[in-house]
Amino acid sequence: MAYVNPAGEFTRDQRYIATRITADGRDGFPVEPGRYRLVVSRACPWANRAIIVRRLLGLEDALSMGVAGPTHDERSWTFDLDPGGRDPVLGIERLQEAFFARYPDYDKGITVPAIVDVPTGQVVTNDFPQITLDMSLEWTAHHRPGAPELYPERLRDEIDEVNKVVFADVNNGVYRAGFAGSQEAYEKAHHRLFQRLDWLSARLEGQRFLVGDTITEADVRLFTTLARFDAVYHGHFKCNRSKLSEMPVLWAYARDLFQTPGFGDTTDFVHIKRHYYEVHRDINPTGVVPAGPDLHNWLEPHGREELGGRPFGDGTPPPPPRPGEEVTPGHGAR
Repeated sequence: MAYVNPAGEFTRDQRYIATRITADGRDGFPVEPGRYRLVVSRACPWANRAIIVRRLLGLEDALSMGVAGPTHDERSWTFDLDPGGRDPVLGIERLQEAFFARYPDYDKGITVPAIVDVPTGQVVTNDFPQITLDMSLEWTAHHRPGAPELYPERLRDEIDEVNKVVFADVNNGVYRAGFAGSQEAYEKAHHRLFQRLDWLSARLEGQRFLVGDTITEADVRLFTTLARFDAVYHGHFKCNRSKLSEMPVLWAYARDLFQTPGFGDTTDFVHIKRHYYEVHRDINPTGVVPAGPDLHNWLEPHGREELGGRPFGDGTPPPPPRPGEEVTPGHGAR
């Protein structure tokens, strides 16, 4: 949920349900394999993070995943991809049913990712930044052998520092440009976005990943915005100083991650484009979804191996997606 203030600036409502699922159950929700369901949409960059982290850590057996369709109305995300339009585990048609089951007068955004307690049908949390950190730190007993360390203790301060500016200027920055209600607010957001992208380009010119020499939470958070940049943000959100494919360092970095198991094979460009262009009728009144861009260039060699680094550190790549969790053929760049 978001609004535009009198100055025309986009402001995101960040009042999320802060309940946590922890190993010791201190919030009343202990980690238990099979108890919870992660609800996502492949269209949403915030949810895409959770899909990636769940896959990298190998939590598929412990935490099931329900996938909502790419579009929604003012009420909430719907399970229109499932037979009968109902999530097969939760038995609900709309994600809002899980929110209202816990908070009958819930008046904030019905957002993904969300984790639902299957026995009660009640939402536990939609606090997307904490969800992926807790997957790394609280669900360790259920990680796959060879799971990477995405939030290593020795690097947490630096990861947190990078995540803070990337969220403000890039992850949320594209929205501040796209939903700006005045020329001044738009130009301010546009400048701030590309200033940060230039900063990231300089940072990544001599190192393969954002923090340290392995993939971390910081890379996951930046990737989901970069993956949507040319397909959506460049045109739909008017973030058009440059395409991602015209920024050599960031483009090679994004391709490096895209070609890493867990990243590109969880990215659904058809869902991404349908969501933004069909749902945001205030920006795109016709709902027409553009045919481009050509996606084959995502698979071109990136050359980032020359910078060294070990994507999974002492761990190993995740296996292919589980049957039923693959991106629909033709929806990706593969």
